[in-house]
Amino acid sequence: MAARSAPRLTDAAEVAAEYGLSSARISMLYNQREENGFPEVAGQRGRARLWNHAEVTEWFAQRQPARLRQHTPPTREPDELLNAAEASRFLGYKNPNQVTTYVRDHPGYFPEPDVVEELGTPENPYRRQLWRVQTLLDWMATRPGRGKRSGAKRAAPSLPEVPVDGDPEELLGASQAAALLGFKSVNSFSSSLAQGNLPLLETPDALTEKGGRRRWTRRRILGQAAQRSSS
Repeated sequence: MAARSAPRLTDAAEVAAEYGLSSARISMLYNQREENGFPEVAGQRGRARLWNHAEVTEWFAQRQPARLRQHTPPTREPDELLNAAEASRFLGYKNPNQVTTYVRDHPGYFPEPDVVEELGTPENPYRRQLWRVQTLLDWMATRPGRGKRSGAKRAAPSLPEVPVDGDPEELLGASQAAALLGFKSVNSFSSSLAQGNLPLLETPDALTEKGGRRRWTRRRILGQAAQRSSS
């Protein structure tokens, strides 16, 4: 299996900016770690302490539900679409980049966007991810971590039916790869890929012209399926 990438390290100033706090507050949380469980230091940059970004994000995610339970989202139409910054504010986060952080650094923790708009130009494409208000409300009620409340979980979108005996060189996307590999959802596939559990797919065979979405040949995906079944 391919070696996993080194964890992203972050200092007090970066953590403070991400969560709308002061650097002094982060230092205080660290000094009180025996009581609050704040992550241990993972390195140094000069005199600055560095923490594993994923551990810090998880720590805040574990603490935030109690606060967010007190947050009453504004009344909006269930089908209204919100971008990442709007979704962060809707959910009660002070940091407008919180949803972006979840999507980027913690695959599978936050719901997949309901709509992805391919924007920009062929030379400079970019994607805008949008979530329905109801999707955010469902996640708020059932999100992972301490403070999780009981209730019906939002059903993950069904994966497509993908024939095994199709053209070996046909390029397939994440949902098709997830189906061929036996995953229950795109989220679980993306999470496994991010954790380095699918080494044959770490390098895609192609990227879409707009949005840069990864594509793999059916041959490569089936090779990974065979590797998984034999391990």
